[in-house]
Amino acid sequence: MDTGGNSLPSQSCPDGPKRRVCYYYDRGIAGVDYGEDHVMVPRRVDMAHALIRSYGLLGDMARLRTRPATADEISSFHDEGYVGLLRDVTPEGFAAGGEMTHAAKGFNVGAFAKDDRSVDNPPIAGLWDYCRRYAGGSLAAARALVSGEAEIAINWSGGLHHACRERASGFCYVNDIVVAIHELLGRFRRVLYVDIDVHHGDGVETAFIDSARVMTVSFHQRTKNFFPDGKGLVEHVGVGDGQYRAVNVPLNEGMDDQGYHGLFRPIMAKVMEVFQPEAIVMQCGGDSLSGDRLGNQNLSIAGHAQCVRFMRSYNLPLLLLGGGGYTVNHVAACWCYETAVAIGKEIDDAIPVHCYDSYYRSQGYKLHYPVAKGIKNDNTDFHVTRTMSIVMRNLTHLEAAPSVGFVDPAGGMSIDAEALFCRAPPREDDDPMERLHRLCGEIDERSFLMELGKRHLDLAKDKDGDQLQPHRDRSEPVKRQRSEKLYCKY
Repeated sequence: MDTGGNSLPSQSCPDGPKRRVCYYYDRGIAGVDYGEDHVMVPRRVDMAHALIRSYGLLGDMARLRTRPATADEISSFHDEGYVGLLRDVTPEGFAAGGEMTHAAKGFNVGAFAKDDRSVDNPPIAGLWDYCRRYAGGSLAAARALVSGEAEIAINWSGGLHHACRERASGFCYVNDIVVAIHELLGRFRRVLYVDIDVHHGDGVETAFIDSARVMTVSFHQRTKNFFPDGKGLVEHVGVGDGQYRAVNVPLNEGMDDQGYHGLFRPIMAKVMEVFQPEAIVMQCGGDSLSGDRLGNQNLSIAGHAQCVRFMRSYNLPLLLLGGGGYTVNHVAACWCYETAVAIGKEIDDAIPVHCYDSYYRSQGYKLHYPVAKGIKNDNTDFHVTRTMSIVMRNLTHLEAAPSVGFVDPAGGMSIDAEALFCRAPPREDDDPMERLHRLCGEIDERSFLMELGKRHLDLAKDKDGDQLQPHRDRSEPVKRQRSEKLYCKY
């Protein structure tokens, strides 16, 4: 299988092929709109879900119930005044000017970015509902790990790592990662946070900058004028009780798979040795992939997923979250593949026919698209060696896992595990034709299937009536014909 030219061979998994995995998806997130010209497109999560479903991976995971986070849960990290603003602000109220506009801009909602032309964090319609939905997913996933019902939990709609306690930042309003880590700390003595987004995980690092119980590790692009400015230097190591528990690995443009893992594997192996976490949270931002609209790295999907595979091999409770990723077909394909890695299942490179398959035409309807050729890798041997040397030297200050005076890891927590999961498959995961038949109750099954077969044959003929091949040529989109008998009229 061609995975892009510079991808690494698969790492063997000493933890065995199968793990108990749970998965969160909230279809309400797909309709969130940051604005016509904004690079953040939440529908990419729906694209990933559709791809995961088309590969048959949903049957290998327990499905978490959708329950939006409450204001109190979000306020476990965020300032109450900021939470109130997120709850109350609307596009209309913001546009009207006055007190709401002033308050929103004070929390960096609706304020212009440094270029004075764009708004990173617009006051979008349904903002509070959106925040509650993706934060609720990360909380549910964390609770599944705390309860012991799952070994790996996934929420691709989460991972919004830039949000600060009192302000929005970098397309992120609520920092679901921090809220989820707080939940994990009720059960686990030490939690490791790993960030492979192209941008520095500044919001999470700042939240735990002085904590002995959380170590943050961020691999990110650090070049002139690249967001977030002034953060993520290799010398930034934490303060107070958290000193040397913030690890930053800044990268120049053009990093490929082999160079990335030349840093990732030894650094993470040393982190695991000295910090000895009891749970891992991993932000899997897809903007570090080759061809991203904002990032300038050159990772393949297989190379990106090697990071997930490596952390999975430690056999610890693992929370996988989304994050950045602005070429939507690339990030959806990546998260689908990483879902398969989490499960421990090999999937075919050919993308199945499904509702979003036309988005993958540019990559030949293949999951693994080729990385960009001729991209200069500015990560010189000197830069890589210097970065590795500083990080490893800093980690020697943590030769023993920290003592946190934590006696009862259960912490008196009580979680209703049964309430976390959907024991019956959600109806939106039905086969689309079966769902259509259920909705159109006036058509009996025999007539429905006969009409469906007739429609299939009609599509397999050209305009002259000549029979075509039974499988469509995906190099050209099919012009779909509408049969009035098949569709409900509402």
